[in-house]
Amino acid sequence: MIYVMKKHQPRIIILIRVFLGLIFFTAGMSKLYFEHQFPGLIGPVWLEERLAEHDLGMYARFIACSQILAGLLLFTQRFATLGAILCFPIILNIFMVTVSMKWQGTPYVNAFLVLLNAWLLAYDYHKLKFILTDSFAEVKRVPLVRRNLRSDWLWGFAAVVIIASVPISYLSLELAWGLSAAGVIGIMINQLNSRKRKNDQIEETYTNSDRL
Repeated sequence: MIYVMKKHQPRIIILIRVFLGLIFFTAGMSKLYFEHQFPGLIGPVWLEERLAEHDLGMYARFIACSQILAGLLLFTQRFATLGAILCFPIILNIFMVTVSMKWQGTPYVNAFLVLLNAWLLAYDYHKLKFILTDSFAEVKRVPLVRRNLRSDWLWGFAAVVIIASVPISYLSLELAWGLSAAGVIGIMINQLNSRKRKNDQIEETYTNSDRL
């Protein structure tokens, strides 16, 4: 069983990232869209209305924007570690709110999401362990390498298109939905192309080593 889990863990991690990304992206978008006309997997979509009664409407929008950003980061796989870091305190806060308010059943769902997020962080321990080290000499020598800046720019452009669809939803829901869908599809295509380029580079490396 353990061998099977280790063998398939990379695929499982991708599925968890997409799952959590979808949950948080749709949750944030449904809170901000005109009359909440965006499909959300978790709620409550009326968060801003309730918090606005206590002059916390801006805070509700901040939560929604954080959820959107975390979801988009998880979608990319490219910046998924940042997404997992951002998601963890959000999920933990939601979990504590549901426990404090004694919601029936919801705390168990959120506890499961916390565990999934913790799994993502544990999987990326090799990226995060430098935060805990006492020696930074070797870390300082590690260069920041981005092999494909074009993919980074494309992801950023797609994210801007998606976020821009929020204010547009107050003018035209159909146009906003179209922009949001185009942005998500763009991120997916960009990710697939990046993975293909990475696989091609690995294949080329093995081919060159065989020739030597």
